[in-house]
Amino acid sequence: MKYSNSNIVCVAAFLCLGFASASHAASPTEADYYQITTFETPKDEVIEACGFQVMPDGRLAVCSRRGDIFMVADPLAKKVAADNFSVYARGLHEPLSLAEKDGWLYATQRPEVTRMQDVDGDGTADVFETYADGWGVSGDYHEYAFGSKFDADGNMLVTLCLTGSFSSAVPYRGWAMQITPDGETIPFASGVRSPGGVGANLAGDVFYTDNQGPWNGTCGLKVLQRGKFAGHPGGWKWYESAESVIGKQPVEPVSGSRLWIEADRIDELVPPAILFPYDKMGKSASGIACDTTGGKFGPFDGQLFVSDQTQSRVMRVFLEQVDGVYQGACFPFRKGFASGNVATEMSPSGSLFVGGTNRGWGSVGNKPFAVERLDWTGKVPFEIKEMSLTADGFELRFTKPVDAKTASDLASYTMTTYAYEYREQYGSPEVDHTEPTISSATVSDDGMSVRLVVDGLQRGHVHELHADGIRGTDELPLLHSEAYYTVNRLQTK
Repeated sequence: MKYSNSNIVCVAAFLCLGFASASHAASPTEADYYQITTFETPKDEVIEACGFQVMPDGRLAVCSRRGDIFMVADPLAKKVAADNFSVYARGLHEPLSLAEKDGWLYATQRPEVTRMQDVDGDGTADVFETYADGWGVSGDYHEYAFGSKFDADGNMLVTLCLTGSFSSAVPYRGWAMQITPDGETIPFASGVRSPGGVGANLAGDVFYTDNQGPWNGTCGLKVLQRGKFAGHPGGWKWYESAESVIGKQPVEPVSGSRLWIEADRIDELVPPAILFPYDKMGKSASGIACDTTGGKFGPFDGQLFVSDQTQSRVMRVFLEQVDGVYQGACFPFRKGFASGNVATEMSPSGSLFVGGTNRGWGSVGNKPFAVERLDWTGKVPFEIKEMSLTADGFELRFTKPVDAKTASDLASYTMTTYAYEYREQYGSPEVDHTEPTISSATVSDDGMSVRLVVDGLQRGHVHELHADGIRGTDELPLLHSEAYYTVNRLQTK
């Protein structure tokens, strides 16, 4: 049989199209389930978005590291054009967080929490008041301040970055401070190093992200609890003035030890709920948002979404408590953002607003700054939804049913564990590696969960699971086959 050149081209094009379609069907991407919309920003404005607040009227307030606050008129539009942005306030000192209460917009900036209001209705704030300012500012570039939203009692928590990475040159740098409803500033917890964001879970417990550095082997998600110690002793000099409120200074940690060893020795030390393995799950953990939408953002209701500035990505976190201590698993979720993600906020409508800057640090996303929105397409990805610790291993729960044959095959799984040194030097390599044995994998009758029996669980270690061999009932692989569970406490029953 003879083919003309044009026939060959047509056949080749048909085959390529068919192969591409089949390949796409066999290998869905993150974009098939969650789509990024990049906002067009005003031409002459630099909007390094570090904090968001959805306003009662549906507008989106955006604070920029450079001191400005903008309002986005229709942040849920299919295409958000530059004329959606208007200036609400200027001249703040590096505002990194926003909150709203009773008609006031609150901005956490370096020296204080400021509240503001647009009284005359012209779209710009014309009343500014100092709400709280019970800490010092020396002007060091590293002295960032991140604030939470208000809790049910009207309180706010503010995390104050150390002066540089090691010290505290002015009051309460390296601390979390509680702001009461009347604006009083009270020491709340010590041990903060370099926060990147603050957010609460469904239970109302407040977490912050801390970044790799001294006494932080890798980035972590840490719960803030009154009177507790988050790990870095650089700000301890302020116990002298805080002792009447928060209690005595803890005993000194031993550099080069391990977190779980020191947590057993130091009553106040609370280990990170989640350790984000360095490079594997980001390098600069930042904003935190909880999915409070009841399913509008997909099948992960109640979980936390944590941004990473360096890798321009958003990670997903499942938390649980064992013996009253938070721990859990982190998973890859969505990459491909335009700049270095800092701000992360869930809207009631089920959109996740993400924004940030590449500043001087650089980021995978090569834009100098960005304001973006992440929306669920309505398609359910095949994912490990939850990874829970059991007395003899882990239970994996999925978003869709698994294929029983592949999910019960031990060859579908691999697991390693490792820890990080708890030390005063900057960061830590992975240490104390082990290779637990997965001895059985039992699939539930409905195919929605798998029980793994694991010999060799390690307290204090990240348990890195790869489930590359699992397939769904449609023969598709997991969208993300890896999970990283931080074991602070072992289950006893």
